[in-house]
Amino acid sequence: MTGDRPLLGIILMLLFCAIAPLGDAVAKILGQTIPISQLVFVRFAVQAVLLIPLVWLAARPWRMSRRVLGLTALRTVMHVFGIWAMVTALKFLPLADAVAIAFVMPFIMLILGHYVLEEEIGWRRFGACAVGFVGTLMVVQPSFAEVGWPALLPVVVAINFALFMLVTRQIAKETDPISLQAVSGVMATVGLAPVFLITHPLGVAGLTFVTPTSFEWTLLIAIGLLGTAAHLLMTWSLRYAPSATLAPMQYLEIPFATAIGWVVFRDLPNGLAAIGILVIMTAGLYVVWRERRVTIVTPPTP
Repeated sequence: MTGDRPLLGIILMLLFCAIAPLGDAVAKILGQTIPISQLVFVRFAVQAVLLIPLVWLAARPWRMSRRVLGLTALRTVMHVFGIWAMVTALKFLPLADAVAIAFVMPFIMLILGHYVLEEEIGWRRFGACAVGFVGTLMVVQPSFAEVGWPALLPVVVAINFALFMLVTRQIAKETDPISLQAVSGVMATVGLAPVFLITHPLGVAGLTFVTPTSFEWTLLIAIGLLGTAAHLLMTWSLRYAPSATLAPMQYLEIPFATAIGWVVFRDLPNGLAAIGILVIMTAGLYVVWRERRVTIVTPPTP
């Protein structure tokens, strides 16, 4: 049995919370010298190179129906766009601020679940969403005053990732998670390659290739490794522990991001942003607690 080892699931989620912002930090470093499109391309190429042999050696199922293949393609486009938007935001924002703003995603998921999936949501959780949005504005406000519209990109990332999760829900039971990531890596790599072949000779800004230094190549490969590892760690953690146990732990990504931001960039959130981060975390943890409570007290449908 793989579903009855909560301690292992918690350890895997802790590793995810540490690795995900570390990958963001590497992207922030590279985003200053490497075109973001090139960074995204290499990130998915590494994912494909890593996972295709794993799928083949482990004989994991990879065939998909036409419907699932179409949704996987849509999911891949959203994944590419989400990474592009986050890396762009990291060029302008402190790491902790960008990660904290993106954590508006659980509130967006809750609202989408209500209006798209017709899930029942009480006034307490709606109230927590409102408080979470206020906290997000507190983080965005000083950043927006300093850098302008890029401060809103993590909100775009959150909306995109919420929709990404809705699409993933539609195919999760019909696909193997590692095979899904492998196929997505291939789709992104194959889809982006022709774009570069067309735009590079034309010198289109942001869509050209530069020759990285050996250090930059190391960091580019590291982004692919960290991004792939983070997704697998999250997937595997959910095999060993229920999401209700792991959901509160995801907010540990914010203090990890704060610590990494300080060590690498000497960046810390200012006073208003720090208060906003606390508000986001508090509201998010309340939503998680309320979800668990409602699940416990609501009898199963016969």
